[in-house]
Parts: sequence; structure tokens; C-alpha cells
Amino acid sequence: MRGANGTVNGTGAAANGTVDEFSTPSVPTTTGDLPSPPPPSTTSSPPTNFPDASATSQPAVTLPFVAPSSYLRPRHPHHNHLKLSTPAAAAAQQKDRNHNSGMAMSALDREQVEGLRAIRRFLKVRTSYDVLPLSFRLIVFDTALLVKKSLNILIHNGIVSAPLWDSKTSTFAGLLTTSDYINVIQYYWQNPDALAAVDQFRLSSLREIERAIGVQPIETVSVHPDRPLYEACRKMLESRARRIPLLDDDDETNRSMVVSVVTQYRILKFIAVNVKETEMLRKPLRELSVGTYRDVQTARMETPVMDVIHMLVRYSISSIPILGERDELINVFESVDVITLIKGGVYDDLNLNVGEALLKRSDDFSGIYTCTLNDRLDTIFDTIRKSRVHRLVVIDKDMKLVGVLTLSDILQYILLEGEDQER
Repeated sequence: MRGANGTVNGTGAAANGTVDEFSTPSVPTTTGDLPSPPPPSTTSSPPTNFPDASATSQPAVTLPFVAPSSYLRPRHPHHNHLKLSTPAAAAAQQKDRNHNSGMAMSALDREQVEGLRAIRRFLKVRTSYDVLPLSFRLIVFDTALLVKKSLNILIHNGIVSAPLWDSKTSTFAGLLTTSDYINVIQYYWQNPDALAAVDQFRLSSLREIERAIGVQPIETVSVHPDRPLYEACRKMLESRARRIPLLDDDDETNRSMVVSVVTQYRILKFIAVNVKETEMLRKPLRELSVGTYRDVQTARMETPVMDVIHMLVRYSISSIPILGERDELINVFESVDVITLIKGGVYDDLNLNVGEALLKRSDDFSGIYTCTLNDRLDTIFDTIRKSRVHRLVVIDKDMKLVGVLTLSDILQYILLEGEDQER
């Protein structure tokens, strides 16, 4: 039994790959089940396609931190330390001062605004199709597949998500993500005697698991590949999704088919490669309303893994900074780390503490990316262009935690900041 687009069926027979978010795109692959996507509708010059950045091998627990200001552009020594409670407060107070005094925007403010407008113009003329690499693989899971088999396939292919296909109705059935596996863990934790049942869960059971543990289902949105990339970004923000599937209509069956999946990282890297105006985003983070700086959840190396998983679920976040004895940042536990712990359907490693769990990361883990409030979005975009970054932890000069800057934060800022003034 095979669904559309190279579906992995209930027996675990794999077809052609996945949107390879975390490894280098493969050589061109052809399958009779996966028709070529339509050509892009825009007539402007084609964007630059880019290979994925290769990861550098790093130790599993004690990590060197990569900071934009340390290897892209030098820090400006004249910046004072943060005197306001958060960058959002600083930005709000600056706006109030400008408004109350009737002052015109500074040259730096005007440059920032023009840079944001250029990015939005770019997103409105490019399509979601344009973001796709020249060649990629797409793995689609049949909903009849066992959950534990899907996990092994993800790990084997070095990915963390895949589209779902219901072969009974020949329809797209959503996205499988790390949140689904975390929900299975939560169910097992609440029902420790149900391990035999957990082993028999199929992907079609995921919505039942959500109801059983009282989790609000994540809205699955999609977009046509010929629609403007700006539309895909807005849908991702509205649904709080970090990736969005591209669905097209099959001319022969008149049914939807999955073309690919686009992630926030790929969109932001696409911008970094093709929009030179990102160099105009030169205001430091301390003056911007971007990132989380209050009530940041943290843990220690000795914190039980299940406590961290509960935090990920309770606060709907994807990472937890790990602090040392002096409250310095020493690592980050990510939701994708959970996948390694339950490989093969074995749940014993959930009894480990954070330090022990992080030792199980693969040797090619790329490390933790950091920045300071003196860093700017131009250097951060440069970092995204050169490296596979999914978040930056904001620290001070003593490596103390200040906040977290996610790709969602950056995407929201470039789409919404000052947009109301353009209408």
C-alpha cells in the first residue's frame, strides 16, 4: 500500500526521502509518484539557490559558543550596558520620546525601516516554490505507520518532521513533528502501565493521544507553492508553526498532493542570501522589540529530563537554556533532543538527567549560537546565511543568560515591525 508522493506505508517500506532540513540536499531523485512542481510564476530574476551549511563536530556537553559579533563584525565599545528592563521597553521608550518631541527618525532608524520594507517587498514577489533547493528528497508517512517505526526512519534520515498522508482517503493528514513524540511521552508518563499499547500506536492515533492528555492540537496550515512567500510567512506566524507544507492539486485526480515543506530557517536563509538590504538592519537588539527576555525557563545539568519535557509542553517552547553553578549559560536542551532519547521505542532514557541526556547527542551537533544585546540583525542574518541556526541565546559579557532570540521572533519582527505605517 502506497500513498501519494513516495509515502512510507504501514510496513515501514521507505520511498524517496524528505524535505531534508538538517542535511545536505541529495542528488536529483526521480519517482513516478512525485510529479515535478510547477515552475515559479514570477518573471523576475531567479534567486540564488544555496546548499545547506555543513555542521562542525562539537563536544556533547561542554560547548564552545558561536556569537555573531565574535567573528562577523566587531562589537562597538561605545555601547553602554542595558539600563532598561528589556529591549522591548527600550524600543517603546524611544518611540515615545520621538512621538512626544516630534523628532524625525534618525538616519539609523530610517535605514532600519527601509531594510525591513525591502525584505517585505522581496517576500511579496517571490513564491514559496522559489525557496526550494534545486534538488531535495521528500518523505511522506502513511498514517498507518507505527509511531516507533516513524521515529527510527526520522533518525535514519537525519530529519525531525515529515508530512502525513491518509492512504484510505488519499488526502494530506498534517505534519509529524517532535511535538507529537513529546505528546506520546506525556501519555506514557501519565499511563506507565500502557507501554504495550504505546508500542502499537500508529500515526493515525496522534489526535487521540492529544485528547487523552488534554493538549490543544496544533493547527496545520498549508499554502500553494505559487502563492507569495509573504503569505506563507503570515500563515506560519498566525498558527505559531515553524514549518508549512506546500500543497498543489494533481491535474489527473484533482486531489491535493504534498510538494514540499518549507521551514522558517529556510525562509530566513533565503532572505539572507538574496536580500542585500539585510545589511541595513544595523540597530542593536537592545533597541528592538524582538526576542524573549522575561520569564525565560531554565534548567540545570542535574535536572531530570522529564521535568524539562514538562516545561517544553507547559510553555509551548522548543528549548530550555541550561545554566551552571554561577548561573552562566553552559548548554541548551532542545525539543529535538527528545527524539534521540526514545530511539527504538525505548523509554528508559527518560529517567536520565539533562547532563546525561545531552551526552547522547550525535557527534556532528553544531553547538550553541549566542549573541549579545549589542549585536544587530545584519550580523545575525549573516550568521543564518553561513550556519544552520535555529535560535540564538542572548547573553551578557559574563555568559549570564539575558534572553532567547528564536527564528519565529526574527520572522515576526521583519514582517510586522512598522508594517501598519506602510498602509
